[in-house]
Amino acid sequence: MKDDENNRLKLEWNLRRTISKINYQIHTDAIKENLIPKEITKQQASFVYANEADLLNVALFGITAKIWKENNPNQKGNIRDYATLEQLVVLSNMESINALLVEQGLTQGERLIQLNKVAITQMKSLTESEAMKKLK
Repeated sequence: MKDDENNRLKLEWNLRRTISKINYQIHTDAIKENLIPKEITKQQASFVYANEADLLNVALFGITAKIWKENNPNQKGNIRDYATLEQLVVLSNMESINALLVEQGLTQGERLIQLNKVAITQMKSLTESEAMKKLK
């Protein structure tokens, strides 16, 4: 019985990791090509990537990673490690959408508004989805 439970937990962990990676490359490529000047250092570029990751965090969770960590000092990992399956699916979708919005030249504020609308709509749809309920 313990083996069955461990296998189920490993499968769930792998599913979560896969979902979180699906559109990550699309998102980071759009950031690299459109938001990061060639003249800046790798450290400066890492701030741009982190800022964009927090844009998605705020649009979906309503909070930055830093504030989440301050509010949850005893938790290991980050806000995304504690996300629901529905939130991870929406986050993956938002990465792709944000890449498109970046390429269209929208400001970060404009993108935040659009991404928050997407998060609300998709979360509502997924929490009511029979298919998602079967995955749990």
